[in-house]
Amino acid sequence: MAFVLRYRFMLGERALLCLPLVALIGAAPAQPTLDPLRFFEGRTVSQSTVKIMLKKPYSARSIGQGRIESDGSLTLVQQVLDEGQPAKQRRWRVRRADADSFTAVMTEAVGPVAIDRVGPAYRFRFKMKDGLNVEQWMKPLPGLKAAEMSAKIKKMGVTVAKSEGTIRKIG
Repeated sequence: MAFVLRYRFMLGERALLCLPLVALIGAAPAQPTLDPLRFFEGRTVSQSTVKIMLKKPYSARSIGQGRIESDGSLTLVQQVLDEGQPAKQRRWRVRRADADSFTAVMTEAVGPVAIDRVGPAYRFRFKMKDGLNVEQWMKPLPGLKAAEMSAKIKKMGVTVAKSEGTIRKIG
């Protein structure tokens, strides 16, 4: 399982930060599966390239430290390192809703984050300030220690930013 992606949106004078959290599970029935919450227990690293409409692409990175709480939920704290910006901290709390879905709260999300398993991938959907809607996809890579991630951020139905990258478990 894997969660994590970084975005920075410059809209007028405001910088909005977001890091969707995402899960990984084995892609084929014959492959072993990985507990999506356990993937983030310990350390994870994400690296992505963010492209905001009419702006130059930039590199985004986050380093996460996760733990499973006594109630079975995941608490994930991430150090967010966006190119040209000061480091920031992001917090996630993720709970299993049923076999193929999770609910989460994240510091930059307005309201809940919905996480659903769709085939071998996970889809994250949530809202941010200023009418931004985020949809992120994460797909596990062979070995279940890393995942590809992609995201689209829309405002009033128009894609205003995209991100592509990877997340990997390092401890």
